[in-house]
Amino acid sequence: MTDYQAALQGMETMIGDPSELIQSFKRGAYDAGFQKFYLKQVPVFDAIEHLYTTVVEKDTMLDNMAEAFAGSADEFLQTVSKRNKSIMGVNLSLAVAGFVFPSMLKYGGESSKPLIEAIQKRWKEHFPKSNISAAPFEDIEKGFHRKWCYITTAACQYRGMEDDCEELNLLRTYRDSYMMSRPEGKQLIHDYYDVAPSIVKHINRRSDCGEIYDDLWDRYIGPCITDIHEGRMEECLDSYTHMVQEMKEKFFHLYPHVKSEQK
Repeated sequence: MTDYQAALQGMETMIGDPSELIQSFKRGAYDAGFQKFYLKQVPVFDAIEHLYTTVVEKDTMLDNMAEAFAGSADEFLQTVSKRNKSIMGVNLSLAVAGFVFPSMLKYGGESSKPLIEAIQKRWKEHFPKSNISAAPFEDIEKGFHRKWCYITTAACQYRGMEDDCEELNLLRTYRDSYMMSRPEGKQLIHDYYDVAPSIVKHINRRSDCGEIYDDLWDRYIGPCITDIHEGRMEECLDSYTHMVQEMKEKFFHLYPHVKSEQK
């Protein structure tokens, strides 16, 4: 098998069904899952790197690889039932953002960043609603040591839900895939972590904190989870933004002397 054939075949089969990768996209499992995925892809990256450093039409070669990758993902999604298509589309994007791109960055070849850019272009053509950015493994792994959202986590805890429950894991996935890929996403998350710990602290001081958390669940958190399941990513982001703004206006300004408590 030539380098071109090996590279093309590797790109076509790199993700396949993303379900196994998504199972390891959580705290305590991501490190091992990522390392396993990376080691499996090194021969593919080696073949691409050799091609990139020897062929004349580098852009054409990378575009062919990117199309093989995005096209195979599109073909797989067409086999998924209509009911599960939206969430599987999110899982595919998450697999790219959480495993494929970080693996390419870790490999660090001359072809790595140009290949990522080619994939981003082709992925957008196949999946117009998606926006996938490239982040190194270390940055993503650190995200698992942060809460999804102090306010959302507090509301879930009030309802007796575990930190590793399905709802919070879904929201963490949404944060690390969709939100982080948005132009304003990283800044929005950063700004939120500046104020959210104090907001939760002040809510918990109130005698009606339970009613506040129930209201947040009914008006924002529950609908946001439904939006993710049904592929309405922008609507979920709007709900998240409105929830944070409302809580900031109601509670954060009441205690200007209290500094945020990053964790």
